[in-house]
Amino acid sequence: MIKTIDLNSDLGESFGQWRMGNDEEILGIVSSANVACGFHAGDPVGILQTLKSAQKNNVAIGAHVSYPDLVGFGRRKMDTVSHELTADVIYQIGALQGLAAAANTRVSYVKPHGALYNTIANDEYQGLAVIEGILAIDPNLVLVGLAGSKILKLAQERGLRTIAEAFADRAYTSQGELVSRREAGSVLHDADLVAQRMLQLVTDGGVESIDGKFTPIQADSICVHGDSPGALEMAKQVKTVLQQAGITIQTFIHP
Repeated sequence: MIKTIDLNSDLGESFGQWRMGNDEEILGIVSSANVACGFHAGDPVGILQTLKSAQKNNVAIGAHVSYPDLVGFGRRKMDTVSHELTADVIYQIGALQGLAAAANTRVSYVKPHGALYNTIANDEYQGLAVIEGILAIDPNLVLVGLAGSKILKLAQERGLRTIAEAFADRAYTSQGELVSRREAGSVLHDADLVAQRMLQLVTDGGVESIDGKFTPIQADSICVHGDSPGALEMAKQVKTVLQQAGITIQTFIHP
């Protein structure tokens, strides 16, 4: 049986004259694009251009929803009330759906961004608020979340299809959790090492943790960041190594 894996990246994050990442080149590598919705990054013109490029490259589109935090790039946790967070999620997905329609493509999934992503991994209160937002606008949307996190089970119980995600350039603890960015060695920069780790993830079902133990991680999608130094080369190397091993890069979205 041929193994398949999705490669995704966070895109559409440039804002006015401030440029982030290289969407055009990354879209030639990944199979799914998590597109900013204007709350943590992205402006309408840039988002629309990213969507058009994704459509041209036959890349699936996901709404990269966030806390309303442009200044902090969505990386600051917010203690928001449930109905406000639900409305924020609906608003962001709806905005991206409108732009996607203009680009002759569609929004197929939702992947929360930054602090929201990390918070709802285990916070049932905010997790349910995000789930309710998705269900309210389109229950057929897929939710992408951290592999092994509680949010995936919670979403499945509410009827959403979910996708478990791993991160190519992040270190893991022996419990299968991401090593905090505050700790040394939490972010990996060696493209060859990262590619071999992702090959191990797909073929063996896990990676070596930061303390040297094999740690099972069942993931359907791998995030390759497009905005850090050397990110483009890292993404290329991950894809090349996987394909050379006979692994098909393919989105999790059904035609």
